[in-house]
Amino acid sequence: MEQAKITAETKDLIQVKNLKKYFKVGRKSILKAVDGVSFNIRKGETIGLVGESGCGKTTCGRTVMGLYSATGGEVVFDGINVHKLKGKEKKDFTRRAQIIFQDPYASLNPRMTVGDIIASGIDIHNLYTGKERMDRIYELLNLVGLNKEHASRFPHEFSGGQRQRIGIARALAMEPEFIVCDEPISALDVSIQAQIVNLLIRLQYEYGLTYLFIAHDLSMVKHISDRVGVMYLGHIVELTSSDGLYKKPLHPYTQALLSAIPEPDPNTARSTKRIELEGEVPSPINPKSGCRFASRCRYAKPECYEITPELKEIENDHFTACHLFNDVK
Repeated sequence: MEQAKITAETKDLIQVKNLKKYFKVGRKSILKAVDGVSFNIRKGETIGLVGESGCGKTTCGRTVMGLYSATGGEVVFDGINVHKLKGKEKKDFTRRAQIIFQDPYASLNPRMTVGDIIASGIDIHNLYTGKERMDRIYELLNLVGLNKEHASRFPHEFSGGQRQRIGIARALAMEPEFIVCDEPISALDVSIQAQIVNLLIRLQYEYGLTYLFIAHDLSMVKHISDRVGVMYLGHIVELTSSDGLYKKPLHPYTQALLSAIPEPDPNTARSTKRIELEGEVPSPINPKSGCRFASRCRYAKPECYEITPELKEIENDHFTACHLFNDVK
């Protein structure tokens, strides 16, 4: 089955506008986990969000979902501000938007059967009861490659890959339009990762789902994403199509990340130069002004330490935040 073509004219399902999420640390310190992030996700599209651990990817995803309240900015879902929803409107949003958590071991209640875990959303929204409820559970289990006998078992009886399939079934139970995939493969064996990603791709084709796919595995992100955003210490430093990012990365940080991807061909690997990042990683607590990557950047100029670069469109639908491109309007 072919996926619907995503173009610039395709309607935005999600609009993230100057989103900020700060955490208070101690009496006076502020940790700026997400600091002015903006992007859109078109209906039926997958946006990949990548970066080193601690860059704010997961916090961004959870704030987009409304699991964290925003310190500033807004998240607009199908024309509605997510962080202003209350009561029935918020309940309706939780049906249309779901999340697949990173840890398939911690995200499933060990005291509940798989059937009850999958049906938790169904029960909250009173979607099915009795035989229809069980039929829906069996349908979802089959959809993610499990069978109905698994419904009566408990999470500890399953492998990591199977648990993540259960988490996916739970997310699909209410027929959502948008799913945040928070590093859904990072806790799994390499042999299982491709199976989960291919399952997500198949489900997207069949149900027209929209994904925010958070990961640090750049090769896997390329496989599933239409566009990719690169985060560094709370900022998006580059955003473009998946092919464009891998063929022509503009930001020095993106270039360093891509150079670290293992190359299976020994001949190509020998000719590929790894970009080694030096210098200290700045703290996201009370960060100084300027580019947060400046202390590790080989191209850093004096202005990089003083002025925070804006995310600008350098080429067609290719955005980056770097003073190397200051002459671009």
